[in-house]
Amino acid sequence: MLIRTGLRAAIPAVVLGAFLVGCSAATTTDGPGGDVPQVDPSAAVAAAEAADKASLMPTPPPTPTLVIQEDPDAPELVRDAFAGLQATLNDNCTPGDGNCAYFLGRVNDELNRLDEAMKADKKGPAHFKGPIAWIGTLRTTLDGDVSTPNLEKHRTELIGTRDRINTWMQDHPEDYR
Repeated sequence: MLIRTGLRAAIPAVVLGAFLVGCSAATTTDGPGGDVPQVDPSAAVAAAEAADKASLMPTPPPTPTLVIQEDPDAPELVRDAFAGLQATLNDNCTPGDGNCAYFLGRVNDELNRLDEAMKADKKGPAHFKGPIAWIGTLRTTLDGDVSTPNLEKHRTELIGTRDRINTWMQDHPEDYR
C-alpha cells in the first residue's frame, strides 16, 4: 500500500520532468521553430535605433487655463476675489434658517476680499471708485458687528451690495477675465 501511494506521487513528477527535458532539448537550425520566423539580433538592434532616431511631432507644452499669481505674497487679484463673490450669486436665505448665518457671513467676507483686492490693484482704487464706496457704506452700516443677528438685520444691504457690484463688474469684463 505504501509503495502504491509513493508511485502515485512520483509518476506525475516524472512525466512533468520528461516534458521539460523534451522542450529544452529541442534544437533546430531554423531558430525557434519552423512556424516562427527567426529575427537576426543585429536587425532587431538596428530597428530599435531607427525608432529612437525617428522624428516624431513634438508635443506642445500644455496651455494653462488658469493664471496663477506669480508672487504668493502679492495682494489677491480682483478676478479671483470677484469669482468668490460670484459664487454666492444664486444663493439667498431667510433670516433665522440654519444656512442664513453661513451665507450672509460668506457674502460679507467675499465683499471684504474684493474691497482689499480692488484697493491693491495696479489700476488703482480710483478705477474701482463705485464698488469701493458701496462696500464702505455697507461697512458703516454693519458698524463692525458681523454677528448673525446683525447680518440678518442688514441682509437686504448685504445682498444689494453684492448684486450692485456684480452688475458693475459685468460692465468691466477686463477686470475679471
